[in-house]
Amino acid sequence: MPPSSQTTTPNSPDKPSPEGAQPPHLHAPRCAAIVGPYSSGKSSLLESLLLATGSLHRKGSIRDGTTVADSSVDARNHQMSTEPTIVKASYLQEEWHFIDCPGSVDFAQDSRDAVMVCDVAIVVVEAAPDKMITAAPILQFLDYNRIPHLIFINKTDTANSRIRNSLNALQDLTTRPLVLREIPIRDDADNDTITGFVDLVSERAYEYHDDGTPSRLIALPGPAKTDENTARDALLEQLADFDDTLLEQILEDQTPANSEIYASLGRDLANDLIVPVFFGAAERDRGIRRLLKALRHEAPAPDIAAYRLGIDPTRDTLAIQIFKTFHLPHEGRFCVGRVLSGMLGNGESLLNDHANGICTLFGSRHDKVDSAPTGSIVGLPRMNHARTGMLLGNHDSTPADLWPAPLPPLYQLALVVNKPGDDVKLTEALRYICEQDRSLSVYHHDRTGQVILQGQGDIHLQMVLGQLGERYHLDIGTTAVATGFEETIRSGFNAHGRYKKQSGGHGQFGDVKISVRPLPRGSGFDFTDAIVGGAIPRQYINAIQKGILDGLRTGPLGFPVTDLHVTVTDGAFHAVDSSDQAFQMAGRLAISDGLKQAGTLLLEPVDEVTFVVPSECTSRTQRLISTRRGQILGFNPRPGWQGWDEIQARMPSCETRDMILELRSVSQGTGFFTRQFSHMQELSGKAAETAIQA
Repeated sequence: MPPSSQTTTPNSPDKPSPEGAQPPHLHAPRCAAIVGPYSSGKSSLLESLLLATGSLHRKGSIRDGTTVADSSVDARNHQMSTEPTIVKASYLQEEWHFIDCPGSVDFAQDSRDAVMVCDVAIVVVEAAPDKMITAAPILQFLDYNRIPHLIFINKTDTANSRIRNSLNALQDLTTRPLVLREIPIRDDADNDTITGFVDLVSERAYEYHDDGTPSRLIALPGPAKTDENTARDALLEQLADFDDTLLEQILEDQTPANSEIYASLGRDLANDLIVPVFFGAAERDRGIRRLLKALRHEAPAPDIAAYRLGIDPTRDTLAIQIFKTFHLPHEGRFCVGRVLSGMLGNGESLLNDHANGICTLFGSRHDKVDSAPTGSIVGLPRMNHARTGMLLGNHDSTPADLWPAPLPPLYQLALVVNKPGDDVKLTEALRYICEQDRSLSVYHHDRTGQVILQGQGDIHLQMVLGQLGERYHLDIGTTAVATGFEETIRSGFNAHGRYKKQSGGHGQFGDVKISVRPLPRGSGFDFTDAIVGGAIPRQYINAIQKGILDGLRTGPLGFPVTDLHVTVTDGAFHAVDSSDQAFQMAGRLAISDGLKQAGTLLLEPVDEVTFVVPSECTSRTQRLISTRRGQILGFNPRPGWQGWDEIQARMPSCETRDMILELRSVSQGTGFFTRQFSHMQELSGKAAETAIQA
């Protein structure tokens, strides 16, 4: 394990150090990612953090689209965060970089990439216990990658539930023990209204102010004393599970020093052993300074993130992890990365580019700097060769296996170019857009000829279409993704094709007899030449095969024909009129006429699909599978994911195209699936008739 961060006893949560005094310790620039479900209040929390640090003099409005996180056109158009917002701030003379990550599951890729480079993640959740499940995917990702994180229970000013109920609901979603760091003080007249909090380490009580000013230190209310003692004992017992010295003190009825408790909290958080839990109301600036104090004194130093990503920061060699790529109108490819070790200076050689014009970020504002030390997040303009996930610098190797793979595609649309000549421009624009978001992909469907855009959901792809129109001035339409149906034969047959054409001068003549038999599913096409005695000269055999393949492109039902073996058995030629073209036409006529007479049956593609859902949603997901003609193969607990199941099923490919929309509906937005092609199977009845008519 990497060395743990050093911690010291913090000052009061809301009262800064005396003017002119140095803080008890100074870190290299640190980074915190703000993550959580959609509408949990992440952007409001960022605004309050920036106000508390003095980076803003007045908070923006989410409703009016004036927050720092709403600076992009896409965010304002969709009234939601669609990409990470990076801001640099300073708190008590220490430099911080905050990354406000999108909450929508459609933009989860950016959140995952951002938290990989951070020292700590702040998971923001609403106080309602029934909404806690929506935080499960990000908590599981943080646990799996051993990223230190804490939880901020937001909107406690409007929730009717108890903090303890929220804590219990959250504990079911993670394997890490949740450590409550404070307890609420409630109004004597209205027991549902939270008026302040008690810090469980310092045992000090604070009363909220509604004017945005720091909380006021008050005497610990008598009714809260019993609750505080119980909660503090629980906190110490949880920390003692990872600290033998603390355990001995508890067993001997000794009271640990607050400095030891703070140090234990810092070590355990850095090693991802515990998850501290705070609460507040971001829109009313409640609990913000307490959160900042905890970050300052307990969040790990940048070396922890470096070790996690395979970098030894003690070597002091330059290493920069790229976690986001933009394409800006006047700066080209603009990469955002974190300096994990060393010092980045202007003009530094990075891969095949040079770091000219490096800058720090504050939303859409870029502030140029001459250099950036370890821990800084920097913007790098005109990086033609760098991509998200790359490790740049003069480090020995790039531990690419430590960077998570892109999320699998869950939703797709077929693109239609409405303006002739825009095909090339579309290809280039999509390449830029897919570089910005690794969960987007584009491919050309060989069977249907469609250009397919894949992403995480309908909102995700609609944003891409908006960018194609607004940024690249392309008129692009969409249509449903066509299913790659095929045809095959049930039994063998013989067929004869003759092509004869006389047009004055040399004519055209070709005569072919073939024998066709079915092959097992997935065999494709096979061809044999069984001509003897020179009935057809050898030089025309390839032309016959080409004509047969051409005839198999569209069968009697309108789809490609597969899984058959064709043998050329006999034929005839003319010494003057025969040609490659004539025998190609003869081969095509033979196979086409034979298929019409013998008849074909329809085949549809079937996928192997693995669903991942919370256990409480398993039965609803199984019903979804059944209604979409799926065959359930079994289900088991998902390894390493507490309270989650994996369901294996086989489903027709056409049923999976928009399935993610319904799956999210039955799983509160948390479910997802992976799929891969399995086989082709026969399709008959009404479903086959519908496909043929379409």
